[in-house]
Amino acid sequence: MSDASIAAPSFTRRILHRVFPKVPNFFALLGEQSAHVALSAGLLADYMGSDSTQAAKKIVDAETEGDRLKIRNLTLLNEAFSTPIDREDLHRAIINLDEIINSCKSIVVEMDSNVLALKPDKYCLEMAVALKEGVEAASAGYGRLGSDPKLGRADAERADKAVRSLTRTHRRALAELFHDTDFHNIFRRKEIYSELRGAGDRLNVCNSTLLDIVVKLC
Repeated sequence: MSDASIAAPSFTRRILHRVFPKVPNFFALLGEQSAHVALSAGLLADYMGSDSTQAAKKIVDAETEGDRLKIRNLTLLNEAFSTPIDREDLHRAIINLDEIINSCKSIVVEMDSNVLALKPDKYCLEMAVALKEGVEAASAGYGRLGSDPKLGRADAERADKAVRSLTRTHRRALAELFHDTDFHNIFRRKEIYSELRGAGDRLNVCNSTLLDIVVKLC
């Protein structure tokens, strides 16, 4: 066999790769990113249960890694020749997932700051646990997109149930808080409760994006 015949297939593959570049496995990329978001939500629940400085640092570090995954996924999306689903849906999913990690970091930083210097209470823990359960459910749904997206519906329903639980806890927390006579405590607690509720809202948006993708795939 001549050297030319050996080199030909390699040359042909290079040409084909330029014309039809390999499409990244966006479902695997979303699965990895969503798993990291679930890890971050779990760290927030750990922090609310322990008020540990070490736990707080882990959340800050997790947010940094979350940014790396977001940037990587967005870069691959922008460079991709084609995508398995609408680019807009992939873009929304990447951004929505990252917003949840941002919320987790924001909550911890504010609680540790000199402005609030606030210790977690039972309501903070309860809302953080609900957020963790919801994010884990949504993460499971994103992780199934490449294999069995139909099962993502049940995951989305579990996530929605967790968001409703977080919302109910938020209402109970405010009802009790407004019986307090310490206005400084009311202000500080209300701020953190609102941040936790906001994290639930971001999860809800992320979950809606998951459902949109599931519908289009099925």
